[in-house]
Amino acid sequence: MEVVGWILVIACFIVSFVGLVYPIIPGMLFIIGGFIVYGLFFSFAELSWWFWAIEILFVVLLFGADTVANAFGIKKFGGSNAGMWGSTIGLLIGPFVIPVAGILVGPFLGAVIAELIVERRTLKEAVKSGIGSLVGFLTSTIAKAVIQIVMIVVFFIAI
Repeated sequence: MEVVGWILVIACFIVSFVGLVYPIIPGMLFIIGGFIVYGLFFSFAELSWWFWAIEILFVVLLFGADTVANAFGIKKFGGSNAGMWGSTIGLLIGPFVIPVAGILVGPFLGAVIAELIVERRTLKEAVKSGIGSLVGFLTSTIAKAVIQIVMIVVFFIAI
């Protein structure tokens, strides 16, 4: 049963990183799920309240980093709230409409279309906002990956 427990824990961690590429997968829930699977198979005793407090802080940091990076990227490149919403919708739909490339094309097109339709921007301004959404998304993805790695390292230190 020990091997099964570790396979499930590691599978949860791997799926959490897949969530970086397919945002419809709640990566954070899979990391927490890995901790819970560990506790169920082995013991929650090693996962002290300090561990959980630190991990919850990292969850808050992760959501904050995600939001700030996306908003910063779009705003820095002259985008609007509509561009931010368009980018988010494109991020969720893109990977399913255009496998593999949709993760980058979706947010870009979503921001551009929102800027053109809702804000009535010029094509040049809308494309600039689309580029900002890509910069924000890539920055956010890198930040989330680093935070997730740190969370997993903290887990292994705790056990």
